[in-house]
Amino acid sequence: MITIDNKPIKLQIGDTAGQESFRSITRSYYRGAAGALLVYDITRRESFNHLFSWLEDVRQQANANMTIMLIGNKCDLAHRRAVSTEEGEQFAKEHGLIFMEASAKTAQNVEEAFINTASTIYKKIQDGVLDVSNEILQSDGIKVGYGGIPGPAGGRYGSASQAGGCCS
Repeated sequence: MITIDNKPIKLQIGDTAGQESFRSITRSYYRGAAGALLVYDITRRESFNHLFSWLEDVRQQANANMTIMLIGNKCDLAHRRAVSTEEGEQFAKEHGLIFMEASAKTAQNVEEAFINTASTIYKKIQDGVLDVSNEILQSDGIKVGYGGIPGPAGGRYGSASQAGGCCS
């Protein structure tokens, strides 16, 4: 659970670990997701080189309005860096992704990555880019809970009879 604009947001997170052997399974995750974090290891050029393939999978299977963040992991090992920050930024810019470097080991920017991704999704809901007023919500990976989410016209979607947080 995180809070954005004083609203509780429940994130449901799945980790595919980038394993090729799980590739067919991971494709089903994309279809029901509103956001994705593509993570590469800044100390392993090979993981960066696979990004285009993973991004292609996401874009083929997911909603066109999915929010995708690119994360260069292991920034705590900058002395072993094989991929420059500029290369990560450039890849993100070329492909319309949000970019950040993080360290799962030290937790640097980990929470921020999830908050930034969720905030971007939330803004898309407010701007009407993601429509939470119809039954196709499931394909966007969003469920409106108690109280709903302010829409583009300031209205509210959802009803008090729905349980849970604002969205997931």
